[in-house]
Amino acid sequence: MLIARLIADSAKLETGLDTAGAKLAERGWTIAGAQMMDFCGDVLQISLPEGEPSAVAAILDQAFGPCDLLMSDRPIEVPHLLISDMDSTMIGQECIDELADFAGLKDEISAITERAMRGELDFEAALTERVGLLAGLAEDTIAQCLAERIEPVRGARKLVQTLRSRGAHTVLVTGGFHSFADPVADMIGFERVVGNRLGIADGRLTGKLASAIVDSGVKARTLREEMDRLGDNARSLAMGDGANDIPMLQAADYGIAYRAKPKAREAANGWIERGDLTAVLELFDIPKAEWVD
Repeated sequence: MLIARLIADSAKLETGLDTAGAKLAERGWTIAGAQMMDFCGDVLQISLPEGEPSAVAAILDQAFGPCDLLMSDRPIEVPHLLISDMDSTMIGQECIDELADFAGLKDEISAITERAMRGELDFEAALTERVGLLAGLAEDTIAQCLAERIEPVRGARKLVQTLRSRGAHTVLVTGGFHSFADPVADMIGFERVVGNRLGIADGRLTGKLASAIVDSGVKARTLREEMDRLGDNARSLAMGDGANDIPMLQAADYGIAYRAKPKAREAANGWIERGDLTAVLELFDIPKAEWVD
C-alpha cells in the first residue's frame, strides 16, 4: 500500500482530489481511500494499492499546487532518528555566505555555494575554494556573524524538541562549520553535531580546514551508523535542501526536502514547500497539544 499525506490549501482539496484521481487513473492507479487525519485536521491522507512513488508525488504536486507532502510504502511511524542538514534547512542562512559578507566577498562566495547546492560543482572542491577566500578574516567575526545574521527557521525548535519528547535521537550534520553548528544545535536542541572545522591561527582564519571534510558520503554514513545503533525496528527521518544531502535523504525511511534545490527535491520522498517545519509534525500526525517548545 502506498500512503501519501499532504497539506494544501483547504479550498483546493476537493478539486485537487478529483484532478489527482483522474491523473492517477490514466496511469492505471486507483485511490483506495482519502480522508483527513484525526489529530491533524489539515492533513489529507491518500492510500493507493499500487503506484510508482515519484510519479504519484508529481501528480499530487500538480493537482494540489504548493503543498507539504510525505510518501511512504509502509505505515507511517514517528521516527526514532532525526538527522538534518543545517544551512537553509534548520537555519535560514548559508553561514559561509554570511561570513563572507564581512570580508566583502558575499556575492562571489554565494555564487559558488548556489552552484554547489544545485549539484553543478564538486562539493569538496567548492568548499575548499570558498574557505580559501576567507583567509585572514578575524576569528571574532564568527561570533559577530552568529549574533547578527544566523536565525533558526520557523518551527525548527518545535520540531526537534517534540521529536525528542517522543524518544527520537537528533543529529545535526552539516557541510558547514562547528563554529556555527555547535551554537545552533544548542539553540534548537540537537544532541549531536557532525561538521567541518575552520583552521584558525593567531586569531585569524587560515583559509584551510582543520578536519576531514563532511560531504554527502559522511552525511549518509552518519545516518547508517546511528540506525545500526538504534536497531532494525527504528525509523529514520532525514532533512536537507541541497545536492550534498541527496544520499542521506535516499538512505532514510523518510527523506524530506525543505524548500530544496530541484535535485534534492526529486530525490526525496517528501517535501515542505508551503508551511514551516512544524508541518513535519503534522505529517507524522503528532497532535498540536503535544508539540514542545
